[in-house]
Amino acid sequence: MAETTTFQAAAYTAQGAERDKVTLPSPLFDGTVNMPVMHQAVKAYLANQRQGNASTKIRKYVTGGNQKPWKQKGTGRARQGSIRAPQWVGGGTVFGPIPRSYAQYVPRQVRQLARKSAFNARARENAIYVIDTFGFDAPKTKQLLDLMVRLGVADQKVLILTDGVKENVFLSGRNLPKVHVMPYSDVSTYHILWSDVVLIESAALGAPLEPAEGEAPAGGTRDAGRGTRGAKTVRKAASTAGAKKAAKRGGVRKAAAKRPAAKKSAAKKKSAAKSTKKKGK
Repeated sequence: MAETTTFQAAAYTAQGAERDKVTLPSPLFDGTVNMPVMHQAVKAYLANQRQGNASTKIRKYVTGGNQKPWKQKGTGRARQGSIRAPQWVGGGTVFGPIPRSYAQYVPRQVRQLARKSAFNARARENAIYVIDTFGFDAPKTKQLLDLMVRLGVADQKVLILTDGVKENVFLSGRNLPKVHVMPYSDVSTYHILWSDVVLIESAALGAPLEPAEGEAPAGGTRDAGRGTRGAKTVRKAASTAGAKKAAKRGGVRKAAAKRPAAKKSAAKKKSAAKSTKKKGK
């Protein structure tokens, strides 16, 4: 019975702090490295990227050339039947490319074996790191670059495999030329062999790591503090605005209450003036 190889991988937090090593799952990381199968998978992947749009025309598809350029004999020149013959400039192409499909099919089990072999090849080189979780609150390229620097892989080609689609992580690494972010389920043999280092989120391997004690989630304590301070500021501004509105309403009510009294006093003055005039007469 063949012996099963066990691989240990270095584990880190999303901020780059080192954790205890973890054991990679044995069903996938069993030491199998099949070179011919990996070659077949990579060759098929690259072939399937080709569009096959190159197109040329043979002589019957080139416009013109229906007449014989000159008569067969008597001119001293070589006999010619059409100016669209292959030896003429602007003539047809012989055995040129035409649109075609370059697609290659590789059986599912062969693809799985090739992918498994690529993972094992990186595990043998100690080039697989496990990250507890990529919980980015917002796209932040600097945050992802800081992680690369702390791991010492900033100058290498890094493949980041997340547990499902994580848009914030993808957008954070999109502008880094040596970083490629994709879901773990979508990775192919080509992508694994393209990279120098593979960062895998722990949940993608089926054994999620608990956040380390004292570690803030990816996004940082500063962001949380800013959010708290921002909420306090908003509440304070809201209360101030409410007080101003209440004071304004009270002033309007007082002014409205004063208006009728002013009107009454004006009416009394007018009536008093009229009565005085009448007495004078």
